[in-house]
Amino acid sequence: MKNYFHKMRGGGKCPKRVRLSEILWSWVGSFSGVLAVAYLSSRFMEPKDLTLVIGSFGASAVLIYAAIRSPLAQPWNLLGGHFFSALVGVTCFKFFQPQWLAAAIGVSLAIVLMHTLKCLHPPGGATALIAVLGGPKIHALGYLYAVIPAGLGAVIMLGIALIINNMAKERSYPEYWF
Repeated sequence: MKNYFHKMRGGGKCPKRVRLSEILWSWVGSFSGVLAVAYLSSRFMEPKDLTLVIGSFGASAVLIYAAIRSPLAQPWNLLGGHFFSALVGVTCFKFFQPQWLAAAIGVSLAIVLMHTLKCLHPPGGATALIAVLGGPKIHALGYLYAVIPAGLGAVIMLGIALIINNMAKERSYPEYWF
């Protein structure tokens, strides 16, 4: 038992402070990516009663604009993580009740699928959860939710990440595609 609690002390060193230029590029990228998705949603999707913005894109922005070297931030992880997690979430919403059970099954199965497909992206868990707990507008999309907003929004954010992250001399994105 002592060993169990001993592991909780931590032991690693605190990460070094990030350079100001990294912070600024992270801001430019996240602002541009979220702006593009939000603007396109308001301009083209919402008049058709669709949405292109889901909350999990905020967490994706942290990864693909600020933690660009992380394996969790690479293109396959971003795209596959959102798309496949959305499919799992919609399926769980349709086949499991009560909703709290569907939510737990959806997130946990999304994690299993992302691991299996080697596209682990933590915001994908939120994408699955949104499919289950989202309101009538999200539920009405059914499996289209995996394409719009999850897939298309992720593609737009990836495009912005490719442009912005490679503008700075000292930054390079992606580390790998698949």
